[in-house]
Amino acid sequence: MHQIQTMLATGALEAQGVPQWALLIPILPLAGFVIAALCAAFKVKSKLPAYTTVATVGAAFVTTLMLFLQHFVGEHASGPMVVTAFEWIKVSWGDGIGQTLQANFGLYLDSLTVLWMLFVTGLATLIALYASEYMSHDVGAGYCRFFAAFSLFVFSMSCLVMADNLILLYLGWEGVGLCSYLLIGYFYKKPSAVAAAKKAFIVNRIGDLFLALGIFLIFVHFGSVEYKEIFARAQPYIELVKAGKFEEIPAVVGLIPLLLMGGAFGKSAQLPLYVWLPDAMEGPTPVSALIHAATMVTAGVFLIARTYAIFLLSDIALPAVAWVGALTALVAATIGMAQFDIKRIMAYSTVSQLGYMFAGLGVLTSMGGVFHVVTHAFFKALLFLCCGAVMHGFGGQLDLRKLSGLMKMPGWRIVSIGMLVGCLNLAGFPFITAGFYSKDMILAEAFTTPGAAPIGWILLITAGLTAYYTFRVFFRVFVGPKHYEMGEESHGSHDDHHGHGDHGHDPHGHGDHAHDHHGQHGHAHGHDAHGAHPHAPGWAINTVLVVLSLLSIAAVGLAKVGGSHGAVADLVQQSSASFTSPFVSAGHHEASSEAAAHAAHGLSMIPMSQKSATSTQGGGFFGMDAHTGMIIASSAVGIVGIIVAFFLHFAGRTTAATSKADSLLPVFGKVAVWAQNKWYVDELYEAIIRKPLWVLTNIFHLIDQFIVDGIVDVLGRLPRSIGQALRPSQSGELHGYAVGMAGGIVVLLLIVFFMAH
Repeated sequence: MHQIQTMLATGALEAQGVPQWALLIPILPLAGFVIAALCAAFKVKSKLPAYTTVATVGAAFVTTLMLFLQHFVGEHASGPMVVTAFEWIKVSWGDGIGQTLQANFGLYLDSLTVLWMLFVTGLATLIALYASEYMSHDVGAGYCRFFAAFSLFVFSMSCLVMADNLILLYLGWEGVGLCSYLLIGYFYKKPSAVAAAKKAFIVNRIGDLFLALGIFLIFVHFGSVEYKEIFARAQPYIELVKAGKFEEIPAVVGLIPLLLMGGAFGKSAQLPLYVWLPDAMEGPTPVSALIHAATMVTAGVFLIARTYAIFLLSDIALPAVAWVGALTALVAATIGMAQFDIKRIMAYSTVSQLGYMFAGLGVLTSMGGVFHVVTHAFFKALLFLCCGAVMHGFGGQLDLRKLSGLMKMPGWRIVSIGMLVGCLNLAGFPFITAGFYSKDMILAEAFTTPGAAPIGWILLITAGLTAYYTFRVFFRVFVGPKHYEMGEESHGSHDDHHGHGDHGHDPHGHGDHAHDHHGQHGHAHGHDAHGAHPHAPGWAINTVLVVLSLLSIAAVGLAKVGGSHGAVADLVQQSSASFTSPFVSAGHHEASSEAAAHAAHGLSMIPMSQKSATSTQGGGFFGMDAHTGMIIASSAVGIVGIIVAFFLHFAGRTTAATSKADSLLPVFGKVAVWAQNKWYVDELYEAIIRKPLWVLTNIFHLIDQFIVDGIVDVLGRLPRSIGQALRPSQSGELHGYAVGMAGGIVVLLLIVFFMAH
């Protein structure tokens, strides 16, 4: 272990004993992509693309699990390892540091890499199986196209997470963005889906620009894009951080994490770049579950966790991450409370929970932030897939005012129980859910870290709002009086799937008026006037929901097994994201500030020396240590949120369309309308960004067309005009030349005559 740490610190890690077969993890999904593409080329009209995707991604999961069990479990767990597939980019213009740009196609294997890939490949396998049934209406070219993009996404995500250098990470980063665009716009004949895909692509490009600039600056300053080299060359600055001498760190070094932070905010949908994620729900539900809940949107969290040592070199980067994360969590929660589209509610919930993860990283608990990524991946995928099952069975219906009592309907018990498990986790129900423990770690550290108490209060309020809007969905849709109204897809032709899209909800997502034309036809006894009836999910969907429910429950063990922080925290402590705050929470962290002062792998567990802090004594919560206080407070706010949802949306409710909460809307007045309209953020961006840019581009177009092109056209036509004017004088006719000479003589004589007088 000591030898590995020493080699990493010097940037001389060798490949001795490194498992070369780990390269199968990205190669297998790439093979799945090739097979799906060949199926499309040969016009296969069966479920072969789905089953090959399940097989290849499942094999990648098994390979990742083998890697984890052989090299990252037990007392003899390996340190970081580099596996090189082939030399990819190598450009040299000298022999000095920073005069060679080298980026191999190689893997950086540590416990953070393996942890991330376990849930990426594991969830991808389950969701591919779910999609085999969910997308069965499109068997043929569309089916092949879906699973080709699905496999390509898993390959790109593997490159992003497993890359041993920032160039390969950026390739994977752009790859998942491309796949997101393809999958959001899967129903390419549906205007709202096309618009959502373009919106996601463009907004992500803003964040990607910041990431690219950060990578450029890292190479310029550190002379490398390889992690082992960057971490080793950052060591002198880390020593300055230990001493609290931030003023001695060059400003360019402090700028790097701010640029990386911009990239992370774009991909992980944080303020102000979160607006693409709710619209991404236009894609098929398996896409929402995998890409926009469990994996791709956590890429920003992974980026910060991977480069946590770089973020520690700035005294403003992590506080900025914490504040943006906390505000994003709160804003998204307030919007989610007011929506009626259940899938869109889960989308805003994802934005909010991503804010929680960023806040965790920002308040110096990389363990809490990563732990919440893992727990959230399971239960949010479960929630999205339950919503997808409802949408699939009820003709695209997503309005919670038009569905009720599903738990009492034949064939919907598994979906309802799965939804309950997911809701309990998202609400952070105390002691029996993994979501409770991961939120508790973040909240406790927020109240422990000096100056972060306001962030803690924001997150605590958000936890109460989350519990409310989560169980608002459950109490309105899955329990209560039996009632349903089929969605628009049940009334149209099922042959034109691209025209209908994945669901029939309001393409603008306002929810207030979605499906209103069905309101006159629905019947309280649960049938639709058009004669359509719901169909319960089949074995594939139910199997996946059962497995995810069990995994969401079993995830509690991740907080119980292992060290004082749990199994996930133990893995984080062995990676480049390892850090123990010197502002330890009594009873929560066993490590002392003295122990935290020692670096692991040359960079981890570095005590953050805050300029405003004079000691390593942390804060508390009303006289208690923060951990104990958060167990009480977070439990209380979560239970209160559930109770409020129970009384407003379940107790005494006799119809699906109305509840006691409706009577409170006049109390909130315009605030409720603003929240229903998402605080008009999209309209604000339209007014201050999109329309001014549209006007500006049209002005430039006119300038280009009439001035720039006009000048070019004039200059181009001038020689032609001169030539046309001179052409008659060069006709080759003798008498014409004689006339010209005579005319010239006459002109000369006239000039002489007038000059003489």
